[in-house]
Amino acid sequence: MSVVASTDSRLASGLAAIQSEVDAAFDALLPVPDDTRGRLVEAMRYAAIGGGKRVRPLLLSATADLFGVDRTAAVQAGCAIEAIHVYSLIHDDLPCMDDDDLRHGKPTLHKHFDEATAVLAGDSLHALAFEILSDEAIYGDPFVRAELVATLANASGMNGMAGGQMMDMEADHAAYDLHAITRLQQLKTGALLAASVEMGAILGKVPIEGRANLRAYARDIGLAFQIADDLLDHEGDETKAGKALRKDDEQGKQTFVTLMGPDGARDQAKALVEQATARLSSFGDDAALLCDLARYIVERDR
Repeated sequence: MSVVASTDSRLASGLAAIQSEVDAAFDALLPVPDDTRGRLVEAMRYAAIGGGKRVRPLLLSATADLFGVDRTAAVQAGCAIEAIHVYSLIHDDLPCMDDDDLRHGKPTLHKHFDEATAVLAGDSLHALAFEILSDEAIYGDPFVRAELVATLANASGMNGMAGGQMMDMEADHAAYDLHAITRLQQLKTGALLAASVEMGAILGKVPIEGRANLRAYARDIGLAFQIADDLLDHEGDETKAGKALRKDDEQGKQTFVTLMGPDGARDQAKALVEQATARLSSFGDDAALLCDLARYIVERDR
């Protein structure tokens, strides 16, 4: 088997496994109650089960694997970060935000249910993330659980994803340069990706001073991920993407593509991935899946 085929197989197996595990975990976490809350939980299940590539849970579990973390704990923590990601997509799709009709190739939650249910489903998934991380079943050490909660909370709020989304909403009438766009995307997209890697290391009880290379890897792939997203929005296939594209151009937003040009953006994404994988050299072959993920981020077509 060629190296390329082996790499593709390893990544495909890793993605398939985590997708199945996360779906099974959400299924167990979200039983539909036999009362009028049923519609809310059905909406949560609609958004959380059977959709998305599960890149964040895979980043977390692949990092945790470097340190021999129990698989069940890693999958549960992966569900927590995926719950935050899914809630953010539900709210981003609302008419008051991006006003999208399609997500993962099916109607967005507010289209399939209604806007009020979508808001509550997003709120409930946000709360579920911290229920998962604060439950001693995920990890016996309360200090580890507290650090997991703090890491995800920081990555989700005004100093992370939500702050980046606010900057993005202001981009319609703000003149952002490359530095500002980089900061925006480090918050909006990069914060949760970085938290995924950080939480894997936390589960592995890696001291803060021992996480420098992993943090740098996460920072690099976070920017590469958004550059790839900007390229997809600029030149991708909506059928493959399963969502509306060209919205940034229509809204006149500055992106990595508008500031660097498609070729420059593509070259920068590739350079970031090369830099990211080099940061994992001390882990040797144990970090092969994390390296595969970094390359996948810039080569994906959706």
